[in-house]
Amino acid sequence: MMFKDRVDAAQKLAKKLVWIKNEHPVILAIPRGGVVTGDVIAKTLGLSLDIIVSRKIGAPYNPELAIGAVVHDGSFFPNSDLINALGVSKEYIGEKISEQLEEIRHRLVKFRGRADYDLKDKTVVLVDDGIATGATVFVALDWIKKQKPKEIIVAIPVGPRETIEKLSKMATVVVLHDPVVFGAVGEFYDSFDQVEDYQVAEIMSSYGYKPKSL
Repeated sequence: MMFKDRVDAAQKLAKKLVWIKNEHPVILAIPRGGVVTGDVIAKTLGLSLDIIVSRKIGAPYNPELAIGAVVHDGSFFPNSDLINALGVSKEYIGEKISEQLEEIRHRLVKFRGRADYDLKDKTVVLVDDGIATGATVFVALDWIKKQKPKEIIVAIPVGPRETIEKLSKMATVVVLHDPVVFGAVGEFYDSFDQVEDYQVAEIMSSYGYKPKSL
């Protein structure tokens, strides 16, 4: 399955989420690409949008390879197999977590204007434009569970079957395409342009948030 762009994927995903409308869930998107996806779903279903900033921790000498991910409260989800295989030190991981935490907190203020959340007893739909290793989604899920929501649903257009199966053990998963052979998320989009910070800020402003320029 191929998608024209994030809007096309989100429209298809929204059709699969109509059943959840009466729960009045919070659509919780992962920036930056996931915010475009979440915005379309939220506006299509008449729901509210929020974001959670989770950042991957890149491997030494290969920052695009995720050895884990972290969220704003310092929660870290490790890709233990990869960390062990590469022999990554605890010192390296600690240093990178500190760097990413600073960036995460910066982005929360930049995109939301604040860093507080109220998800207790609410149905939360965690949205991204696709996943590969799933590290940023797994760490977000761990954090959301600590907020004691009523229910958690993960909604994504595409992700590798192996990762989807792991996610399904943690939450209800709504996915449009889960191929066995998977390279990168962008391979399943005709157009997969980078989403810029100002676009995320504009989207969040439309939901009443007050992003702050830093």
